[in-house]
Amino acid sequence: MSVELKMPTSDDWVPSMDDLPYHRLGGEEQVRALAYAFYDAMDADEPALAKLHELDEHGRVNAGIRERFGLFLIGWLGGPQHYMERHGHPRLRMRHAHVPVDTAMRDAWLRCMRKAMDARGITGGLRRFLDERFANVADFLRNTEG
Repeated sequence: MSVELKMPTSDDWVPSMDDLPYHRLGGEEQVRALAYAFYDAMDADEPALAKLHELDEHGRVNAGIRERFGLFLIGWLGGPQHYMERHGHPRLRMRHAHVPVDTAMRDAWLRCMRKAMDARGITGGLRRFLDERFANVADFLRNTEG
């Protein structure tokens, strides 16, 4: 009887202290690019969601919002805590309390994030992990029925 060893593949990836999503994505520049791709998808496909943000002269979510979200993602994914150094604790529910977040808004946000991850070529175990984490956070932010 022979025993076949299964070697881990990139699709088996799960985060560890030595291999965080931040590093797996490629660090600050790549995480910022994901944040910008997220807002590009929002501007292109979810105008009602985009209008909840401060827009620039071209009607797009402004660079300051994009940068702030990039800083948040960097820390949330295991990188340097630049967001907390500049803005304090994220307090996501408090910071989003003024916006009614229902199921439709949650789903629109998740569509934008999926499109951003598609645009950035995020696949495999990292993608499965991020899909789950983003879905959990988006659902956590719901504050209105529906």
